[in-house]
Amino acid sequence: MPAPLVFITGASSGIGQALAARYAAAGWRLALVARRSADIEAWARATGLDASRCGVYAADVAEPDVIIAAAQRCLATQGLPDVVIANAGISVGMDSAVRADLDVMRETFAVNNIGLAATFHPFLGPMRERGSGTLVGIASISAIRGLPGHGAYCASKAAVVAYCESLRGECRASGVRVVTLLPGWVATPLTAGNVYPMPFLMQPADFADRAFRAIRAGVGYRVIPWPMGLVAKLLGLLPNALFDRLFAGRGRKKRRGE
Repeated sequence: MPAPLVFITGASSGIGQALAARYAAAGWRLALVARRSADIEAWARATGLDASRCGVYAADVAEPDVIIAAAQRCLATQGLPDVVIANAGISVGMDSAVRADLDVMRETFAVNNIGLAATFHPFLGPMRERGSGTLVGIASISAIRGLPGHGAYCASKAAVVAYCESLRGECRASGVRVVTLLPGWVATPLTAGNVYPMPFLMQPADFADRAFRAIRAGVGYRVIPWPMGLVAKLLGLLPNALFDRLFAGRGRKKRRGE
């Protein structure tokens, strides 16, 4: 039997690359997707992964037909994955009073939400027919409550949680699992420019190891690291007035061009 296969989007850096490394260390075959496919190929060569272990697909998840085509190439060349991780995402600050930032919001939802659903789409039917498989949506702790200046990202990640919950119910009788992971702050290019405190900041490899174990266990929903889960529950319970006062004056996510 061939080694199991994992399909990961946004695999050229950050969490996606760390997940690829963790699965490779566990002996899995990889199907890796990113716009910067040359970066993935360079990483695979440096890691010692040949074409039999690692397939690379260039695709922009913001374009549904493009990511669907990449997934179909994976099916044709490597077979049906055991795990699909929709990890690709963008995070840009926004101000709804600025017209250009409405375009930022549209782009954020195109990648973080439509792109996630389009990533799952080609695999869902075949997984149901096989009676097994795991679809993983990468949300964020930012899904719990809206943060000032971060409306597009927070809203998109809240939508990831709700979408994956809906999909989990739809797949329940088919043998296909749906896992929602909510990372706290992870030291990646996505968070490098943040100007506010990031408690419990994790290294990508640490997150990837915990995520690997959560996916293998088939959990429906998990915040990583667990202390951020407690923080999330507390934030969810705070009355609006207290929450607003707590985050008054907090540094805002940088907008495009800042």
